Formats: sequence, structure tokens, C-alpha cells
Amino acid sequence: MKVILEIPDNKAAFFMEVLKSFSFVKAKPISPEKAQVLLELKEAVENLNMVKEGKLKARPAKELLHEL
Repeated sequence: MKVILEIPDNKAAFFMEVLKSFSFVKAKPISPEKAQVLLELKEAVENLNMVKEGKLKARPAKELLHEL
């Protein structure tokens, strides 16, 4: 399982040391930009699933392109 955590900078070093003390945990920090991309991708997948379930209405691609 992979988990993304948000930890205050002043506690990050301590928390990384705690994680490294467990032999079954692999931990490495990621950049804030990469974390943002991952969160946006997750949201996009959730929206797509909601469209497939009929809980959210999709917009035609042409409509989206006209906005740009």
C-alpha cells in the first residue's frame, strides 16, 4: 500500500526517522509539485468514476476546447 502524508516541515525529519526504523516500510520524500500532481490525478480519476456511475455529468470536449 502506498500512502501520501502531509507533515509539517519541523516534524518531517523526526517522522522519517521513525518510519526508517521499521524494516517493512520504505519511505522517501517527494517534492511539493509532484505531490500536487498526484493529488490532481487522484481527483481526476475520482471524477471519471463518478461520471461512469452517473453521479456527475461530463462536459463535451468541444465545450472544454472553446473555453481555452
